[in-house]
Amino acid sequence: MASLKELRTRIGSIKSTQKITSAMKMVAAARLRRAQDVLVKSQTYNENLLKVIGRLLKDMKQEQATGQVEYFFPRMVLPVEKDDVYRIVVFSSDRGLCGSYNAYVLREAVKRIRELQKAGKTVTVLAIGKKVGDSLRRRFENLEIKVLSGVASKGADYQELQGIAEPLLAAYTEGQFDVCEIIYTHFASAVSREVKCQQFIPFEIDTDDEKFNLKSNEAFYDYDAPKDKILIDVLLMSLTSVLFQALLNSQASEHGARMTSMDNATRNAKDMISKLTLKYNRLRQNAITTELIEIISGAEAL
Repeated sequence: MASLKELRTRIGSIKSTQKITSAMKMVAAARLRRAQDVLVKSQTYNENLLKVIGRLLKDMKQEQATGQVEYFFPRMVLPVEKDDVYRIVVFSSDRGLCGSYNAYVLREAVKRIRELQKAGKTVTVLAIGKKVGDSLRRRFENLEIKVLSGVASKGADYQELQGIAEPLLAAYTEGQFDVCEIIYTHFASAVSREVKCQQFIPFEIDTDDEKFNLKSNEAFYDYDAPKDKILIDVLLMSLTSVLFQALLNSQASEHGARMTSMDNATRNAKDMISKLTLKYNRLRQNAITTELIEIISGAEAL
């Protein structure tokens, strides 16, 4: 049985841990609010970029079908001719103490890699976040895995994601891979999130969707520059925006998971302190009672 001194030391240690987890919970909550604000604001930008690309593609296809003009379509909007080599971009965190957040991302990444390998595909991985990246390196020693750590360490930066999107697009243009997929955690709320895997390159867009009609409320869209040139420029912007959205969703999910995890840790510490304090008081009471009995017994013996 633990002594009174040991219990006092243990209670003090748990109280110190409780203060740390409580502070981490508040920090995660503040970061979550900022991430949510940026995520909501950037969604409109991303949706409008997709509409511009959809309208451009729809207009170009219609003009080409009627023989008005022959357009050059970038490879990244054309159907996949072959899909032998895949590149997977995985978003995770550089730090732990965020519950099962990284575990779910790792599970989805491992599942997808094994599916592709079973189908005879060649797979390379770009891991944004060292937690899942290091775990994948241990599991797949013969796989080409590049890990980027410290991305958005001071907050999400659009220019930083552009520095990732441009090399990916250049590698695709050079034929280094046929299909690129991204695995990230879609943020729904602080306690609700879902790991998703979606195709990133080639760019998939349904031009038959009504939202891509050229006329909207009797407005007509015209372009100052050639449509194919505008399309190339906007595509790079949209690719960066898609990566930026994936990063924002992943960061918001990470902060939500960390906030929930630290809240649970704080509650558990409180319960443990309560139990240990009760045990300490009982032991102290027994010790006092024993001492009183010894004193009384000694007095009666005299």
